[in-house]
Amino acid sequence: MLTLSNVNKTYRDGTQALKNITIDFPTGMVGLLGPNGAGKSTLMRTIAGLQSADNGTITFNDIDVLNNPDELRKTLGYLPQEFGVYPNMSCIALLEHMAILKGLTPTQRQQQIPELLELTNLAKSAKKSVANFSGGMKQRFGIAQALLGDPKLIIMDEPTAGLDPMERERLNNVLVNISKDKLILLSTHIVEDVENLCNHVALQFNGEILVNGEIPELLAPLEGCVWESSTSLDTQTPNGENGSAHILSKSFTYGKPHYRIYSEKQPTEDASLTRTTLQDRYFFELALKVGSHAN
Repeated sequence: MLTLSNVNKTYRDGTQALKNITIDFPTGMVGLLGPNGAGKSTLMRTIAGLQSADNGTITFNDIDVLNNPDELRKTLGYLPQEFGVYPNMSCIALLEHMAILKGLTPTQRQQQIPELLELTNLAKSAKKSVANFSGGMKQRFGIAQALLGDPKLIIMDEPTAGLDPMERERLNNVLVNISKDKLILLSTHIVEDVENLCNHVALQFNGEILVNGEIPELLAPLEGCVWESSTSLDTQTPNGENGSAHILSKSFTYGKPHYRIYSEKQPTEDASLTRTTLQDRYFFELALKVGSHAN
């Protein structure tokens, strides 16, 4: 288990990127959701031991992460949002180099590297320069290097960025299959991926964790209050003694608007109750937070 207690981080320009983060992440797939600027990348870099926190504690199993980051790196796989590569090195040579840095034995390297090349669909490009890979291929290479050494903690920041739908599905299948005895912390803007892949999720905004828990637990408070409608309403519309209604999201189907609305009773004449999704809870929490800041 990964445990954070009262973790804070303020940058030199005064930006408070992490505010008293206290949370437990269980084994399995864990999703981290939040808008740009929420502090997700800062949180991941801090957990990975790549930057310090101002105070607080982070432990993974028996490892004190902030005081002993080198010990964590022995069991860590990390894919940052922007993954750089050495110029003019082939894919297989660079994986070999990274495996040596991770301390893998020749036997382990000989076994793991071909398996990871197959897993990430890079076997046919093993001898090509990574610097000349497409964006999606570089992302797949980043995933392969993150899995070297069979790490028990894997941190992935936007791992499906640049992947086409087939590659994205392939990666998702890989992550689910390897997550049974590992903690995979996944940050992404694709809420659907988190809902499909993760058993646990944390919603982050403005440096804070708003809510976290198993997905059915997070959806329960909104059950019976999410409606679909083709009719708009004001962002905040009085709704009698039952409270107020507000639009959670707006999309289009064949060019026509489609609204998902939170309300304790039917908000429009054509509204019908619908299944609550993680995206509904995500937008619900953001609306509450933005509203409280506005007030």
